[in-house]
Amino acid sequence: MVSTAAVPNLAFRQLRGQRSAGEFAAVVRRAAREIGEQVACDARYIGRVESGEIRCPNYAYERVFLHMFPGATLADLGFSARESVRGRGARVLHHDRPLPHHDDPLLHREPFPHRDTETDDIPEESDVLRRVFMTSGTTTVAAASLGLGGGPAFAAQVSLPAQRRVGEAEVNAVEKAVRQIRLLDDRHGADGLYRRAAQPLRAAYELLDAGTTARRATSDRLHAGAGELAISVGWLAHDSGRFDDARSHYAEALATARLAGDASLEAHAFCNTSFLARDAGRPREAVRAAEAGQRAARTLGSPRLLALLALREAGGRAGLGDRTGCDRAIGRARAAFDRGAAAGDPEWMSFFREAELELLEAQCWSALGDWSRAARHGRRATALQDAHFTRNLALYRAQLTGDLARAGRADEAAATGHQVLDLLTRVQSSRIRGMLAGAARVLEPRAGAAPVASFLTRHRESPPGRPGDRPGP
Repeated sequence: MVSTAAVPNLAFRQLRGQRSAGEFAAVVRRAAREIGEQVACDARYIGRVESGEIRCPNYAYERVFLHMFPGATLADLGFSARESVRGRGARVLHHDRPLPHHDDPLLHREPFPHRDTETDDIPEESDVLRRVFMTSGTTTVAAASLGLGGGPAFAAQVSLPAQRRVGEAEVNAVEKAVRQIRLLDDRHGADGLYRRAAQPLRAAYELLDAGTTARRATSDRLHAGAGELAISVGWLAHDSGRFDDARSHYAEALATARLAGDASLEAHAFCNTSFLARDAGRPREAVRAAEAGQRAARTLGSPRLLALLALREAGGRAGLGDRTGCDRAIGRARAAFDRGAAAGDPEWMSFFREAELELLEAQCWSALGDWSRAARHGRRATALQDAHFTRNLALYRAQLTGDLARAGRADEAAATGHQVLDLLTRVQSSRIRGMLAGAARVLEPRAGAAPVASFLTRHRESPPGRPGDRPGP
């Protein structure tokens, strides 16, 4: 809500000129890309600036605005001095461990020690994450039910006392929400979960906004939990085709990681950002994000994490048509994977087994147009996959269906496509449906063959995704 003391920013409004708020937001996003920044600017954000609700932009926006208007200062743009905006004044964060230096070109920010408040690098534009619901007195934070079909598979309530001190119970609730979302995604896919998962995400960031914790260790866990929750919700958006939402959630997780100096969370955020960039057709960004993730992960003692990040890089290089670079990245990934599991492996990597490695390599060869090689790895992935991961069973077989179809093995593709349709009665994923639809289009010229005709008929008659879902990549 805009404060009654808010003063409209007439200087900024004048700079917009005759463009609509939405058109000007697009200009801001384009300028951000020019300098390697990532902001989710929209018409609402422009409106908040012009109304005076945002009196000073965060550091990411500051760099973008100063790039757009060379020679201008924040004051020239109608903003207030940063130190006058923060209600509790600038407060330097002291860390009891060294903070990594970040030089990645994808999301370049100033080295962390120069950030002078707790909230400076949390993007102000995020509708989902940065709403502040805290009021005086006791506040109840309720995480939404995440069950499918109305069943309450997850619910958690925590109460914040008047002093707003966050403790073990609240942090445990955030961590439980992360695990529950991942479990339900493994079983059912993203489409039915995304909107409901936003509620515990709001609660987690509300806890961060509340301020104080009893111990540094508790604060670290809360930041890590909130960041991991943002990534989990971002993945649900990603898998259900909501790429802009996913990008915003991943960026929020990255900002949280850097605020807390959490290299593990940073590596995870970059890992997912790379994956999203590949799926969104931005292979160069996928490579750069994967490389940044590998830099963050070097000291974490997890060869498997480095293997996954190398595969993310390989996927980006495949999208660029860089067969040699892709092959080298795959080689690094396999060498790291073969070093085995380690104590430093993050909890979220439970999905990354040999089957996933084979699937990601299959996707690389598929992107490079080597359909037969892709299909060989796809068969291995489906043979190795644990039946517990229902969504991944459908994903792997959808990938294999497309590769077989493009490799000219139409009957085998049709048989595999039937298996995917069987699983889609239990799994809701626009991404998987999109992959299967692509395979069906490839098979259309072979519709005269009985096995193919049977699959195509069943595919056309299968129920569509949830209303409002976008097709997968």
